[in-house]
Amino acid sequence: MHASPRASPFPRQYYGCGLVVPECLASCWILDLGSGSGRDCYLLSQLVGEQGHVTGIDMTEGQVEVAKKHIAYHMEKFGYQKPNVEFLQGYMEKLGDAGLADNSYDIVISNCVINLAPDKRAVLQEAYRVLKPGGEMYFSDVYASQCLSETTLKHRVLWGECLAGALYWKDLYHIADEVGFSPPCLVTASPISIGDKELESIVGNCRFVSATFRLFKVPGSSRAGPGQVTYNGGIVGHERELVFDANFTFKKGEVVDVDAEMAAILRSSRFAEKFLIQPGAAPQGCSCKGVKEKICDPFQLLEQLAALRPACCPGGSCGPSC
Repeated sequence: MHASPRASPFPRQYYGCGLVVPECLASCWILDLGSGSGRDCYLLSQLVGEQGHVTGIDMTEGQVEVAKKHIAYHMEKFGYQKPNVEFLQGYMEKLGDAGLADNSYDIVISNCVINLAPDKRAVLQEAYRVLKPGGEMYFSDVYASQCLSETTLKHRVLWGECLAGALYWKDLYHIADEVGFSPPCLVTASPISIGDKELESIVGNCRFVSATFRLFKVPGSSRAGPGQVTYNGGIVGHERELVFDANFTFKKGEVVDVDAEMAAILRSSRFAEKFLIQPGAAPQGCSCKGVKEKICDPFQLLEQLAALRPACCPGGSCGPSC
């Protein structure tokens, strides 16, 4: 579908498995891996403002051309003097081939496309390379509860449903560590139901979940042990409370004990000016008030959320967005 200049600028087909809009985006430079028709990029281009910049990269020439058609529309709609968004054709495993330089972005996002990459380590390695020190990779994708069988890995329909390429969730932690990222911060999780008995018989007792994680490129100089942090407010839309992930919620003016990893993340990232960070010993096994142990497993989080939130997109994770 090709929209007229004044019609809704997005194609009806939108593929994604989670919200990939983090907080505190003003003037940020953002890279969207697998940007498709550009929907997320245009949303982000408004949030970063005219001083920010959004780059979308996709391997499909057709998608890139569709996305480019709406640059002028959004520039006019947002009242910008010049575009702050661009779209490139290329592979997320080889960002250098598209001319993307080291330490050039504040944030890298991705919405349900890394599962389609054969070499997921290369994707994270490239994301780490292009991020500035203190930068963040904020992304949603599909994860499996165990390593997938060879039958599942070779099943074309399951690939099309974004399930055969799902990473075993524990492997994300291993890859992130190998690449150099801080330990993944689990933000949220949503259930995925296959809804097809034949496909269910192929995957067996393996379960799938759509989960959002945030990874940070923390400089070694920012690592200085646990701390006590106080949120000063000031983030648009989160003035009173910032739900950073499944383990840390910061209320304005409240002192929170954090472990060394979270202290380093806050100290080195774009969130630094929003917090008062002081040295302090976090209680053993406790990362913040009300949390005895960090939740790392998206399936564990899913169990906690199950009674509170119905499943989204029960037919699969890569179909049209709910």
